[in-house]
Amino acid sequence: MPEWIQDLRNDLSIEILLIVDEVWKNREKFIHWPTQPLLFMPGTVRNTARFHEYNVDQLRELGAIGVTVDRRSNGPAIMAYLLAGGIRPRRANGRRCWSIHHIYDGQHPHPQRDTTIRAVAHGDHFTQAAGLVAIHPVADALADELPYFAWLLRHEAFKRFKFDPDRVFDSTAG
Repeated sequence: MPEWIQDLRNDLSIEILLIVDEVWKNREKFIHWPTQPLLFMPGTVRNTARFHEYNVDQLRELGAIGVTVDRRSNGPAIMAYLLAGGIRPRRANGRRCWSIHHIYDGQHPHPQRDTTIRAVAHGDHFTQAAGLVAIHPVADALADELPYFAWLLRHEAFKRFKFDPDRVFDSTAG
């Protein structure tokens, strides 16, 4: 793991580190990854439409895996994640599923940069499954609040898929 990620870890209190370490040690219970990278709808971004339309081929792909089409604003990302072999568990109340989280959410830039990719506003990343996880609400809060946890997820995406849109792990990755 890069030294700068360890530096982010060092910025946390011991109480928070205990939580982060427990979640990360048991990450298979808190974070589900797709099985493969997949750019489902190139050029699509979340904020251009409240509801999204799918073409015939996309609808056929979704139907083939038995997915109910989600046309809402984050629907294409959810569809990409499921098409790429991702599993989306139900929350404890059973009414909703875990969130599909863009690990590059525009927050927590690399320590030597001012910005980071915001996937939902980028047509090459909004529906790229390599940058998506189904995430338990506890881990989702950690990713939202803590740069260290966010970069653990990003480092894992790089290890799994060579996904590195900020080009901090590998200057040739995309």
